[in-house]
Amino acid sequence: MNAEFILALEQIEKEKGVAKDILIDTIEAALVSAYKKNFGSSQNVRIKIDRETGDIKVFSEKNVVEEIEDALLEILLEDARAKYGASIEVGDIIEEEVTPRDFGRIAAQNAKQVVVQRIKEAERDVIFSEYTNRESEIITGTVARVSKGIVYVSLGKTEGVLNATEQIPGEEFSIGQRIKAYITEVKKTTKGPQIFLSRSHPGIVKRLFELEVPEIYEGTVQINSIAREAGSRTKIAVSSVDENVDPVGSCVGPKGTRVKTVVDEINGEKIDIIKYSEDMAEYISNSLSPSKVISVEIFEAEKSAKVIVPDYQLSLAIGKEGQNARLAAKLTNWKIDIKSESQAGTSGDPSEHALQDAQIEAETEAELDENN
Repeated sequence: MNAEFILALEQIEKEKGVAKDILIDTIEAALVSAYKKNFGSSQNVRIKIDRETGDIKVFSEKNVVEEIEDALLEILLEDARAKYGASIEVGDIIEEEVTPRDFGRIAAQNAKQVVVQRIKEAERDVIFSEYTNRESEIITGTVARVSKGIVYVSLGKTEGVLNATEQIPGEEFSIGQRIKAYITEVKKTTKGPQIFLSRSHPGIVKRLFELEVPEIYEGTVQINSIAREAGSRTKIAVSSVDENVDPVGSCVGPKGTRVKTVVDEINGEKIDIIKYSEDMAEYISNSLSPSKVISVEIFEAEKSAKVIVPDYQLSLAIGKEGQNARLAAKLTNWKIDIKSESQAGTSGDPSEHALQDAQIEAETEAELDENN
């Protein structure tokens, strides 16, 4: 190695961000092993690379003793004083240069391997630092390949892993397809950083709304809670810090354009946007949308509520396979017991319900169309 090699290390330092001194220290450590391997020596050696010229020297370290037991590791006191001066004492460590004639060639080969490996490690560290700070964010990538149900997404310098459990049920991918995904975790492994992605996580819905709704990005509208069953339905509760701003309307957007963009991105999944309320009875009532609610009885200690709905709204309130009630419970974090008026023994005049039936069902259908 020579001064040109030092210049090359300085260039690497500028381009890759790996300090020259760190590279040299790593090379020196590697050359100790290379020396022992090639010259079969069990002596203690130290490698020194000149930071300016690139010259390499090998030094054998020996303990100063009065009686030698191992000539490779020890030197007699009188011999040490003869070579290095009368100030040498027993217990001192002296260094003798033992640089082999053809060690430069071996050193160059090892140095190249060390530098290449260190650059790879540095690049991995940079990628890990970049993506570990982006956990819980959305990232856009391109489908690179699909293997055994796992989708590998190209993110530029690295790949993200979208496991089958993190995909939206029924979603299919094609090579080259651009997708948005939510970064759930970044791990350091022996093969470099692994970036785990999700399209089924509730967080992706939140981030998509942040991208599409300026009022959320600015902080005027806040997302208070999200409950999701990926591929089927999501409920999202929103509120506004400005009484003049309608949080639900802001998320829906003009003619439903904002919510439609989010729905399209998550493969057509239905989204119910409801208004959050500090009043738990009102909040629970809203969470069961699109169902109408007659009354809500709150039990604070148990964090449970008894909800009464019209007889003809019971199936809508509960939802297919209990989904609407289940999502409402997840959204509010309360146990919700839903009963019809008949079950609760509070039904009013049947003829009155018959007159209202057509109107309420029409309103329900209209709301479903708007939310879908």
